[in-house]
Amino acid sequence: MTEFESRFRDSMKSSVPLLDKITHYIVKRKGKQLRPMFVFLSAKLCGTMNDSSYRAAALIELLHTATLVHDDVVDDSNERRGFFSVNALWKNKIAVLVGDYLLSRGLLLSVDNGDFKLLGIVSNAVREMSEGELLQIEKARKLDIEENIYFDIIRKKTASLIASCCACGASSVGSDEATINKMRAFGEAVGIAFQIKDDLFDYGTDKSIGKPTGIDIKEKKMTLPLIYSLNNATWLQKRKIINIVKNHNNDPARVAEVISFVIDSGGIQYAEKSMNEYREKALNVLKEFPDNEAKTSLGQLVNYVIERKH
Repeated sequence: MTEFESRFRDSMKSSVPLLDKITHYIVKRKGKQLRPMFVFLSAKLCGTMNDSSYRAAALIELLHTATLVHDDVVDDSNERRGFFSVNALWKNKIAVLVGDYLLSRGLLLSVDNGDFKLLGIVSNAVREMSEGELLQIEKARKLDIEENIYFDIIRKKTASLIASCCACGASSVGSDEATINKMRAFGEAVGIAFQIKDDLFDYGTDKSIGKPTGIDIKEKKMTLPLIYSLNNATWLQKRKIINIVKNHNNDPARVAEVISFVIDSGGIQYAEKSMNEYREKALNVLKEFPDNEAKTSLGQLVNYVIERKH
């Protein structure tokens, strides 16, 4: 990870002082860096890490960072990981251009080194992430999400990137197509579990999670606990809750009403059960690989995704 950080910083460098200043700000406020870890551990699970593995991790992180910068513009968000977002400090126009720059750096990193297989895997993830976001926006207008649509959204929006981390890791060490697909399936299961965990934070009362409760409701996002609760509600309850989400989502008392409804309807237990099923699915894929240090670490990382507090 130390070696990766210096390579990642180098991959962002620009001769434009303003760009350098902004990318330096971004790097200093990095998150958990789970995605590079998934790349490296997948590479180690399937072979011997090499320069291509580092480039795969940098490509994923450049892409991920670009999407975060763009997301903050789309969501009109002034905060990211407890700090001011790029658009809050430098305005939307600059933030969009910085996101574009980071995307182009990722593309060039692959093209310049002939990593076309990695580029194909990651480009597919970008397409799916965009489709997932747009599908979510479309469905938020009508609030008519069924469970299968919800899973389609999170598979594209969140899981596709973690799936591509694991596929890229395997590909970077020369794995065959069957192994790459196996690692992609592993990453997809982890990614879905990761998103369900994020959904559950919305219903927590623990302030240490670092995410205000009810935020998904305020943004009219239909998450698994809410979908399950609505599917098992009476017609009157359903109409009342959908009305709150649509028209009173900025009223803390009404949002608290929705949270209580979901908790009382068993929505939390249902989502936790589903999350644990995806964890098992991921761990079952790992069982197909011989025991080594990377396999143990990946298993621990899967459990961390489920048990994390924020």
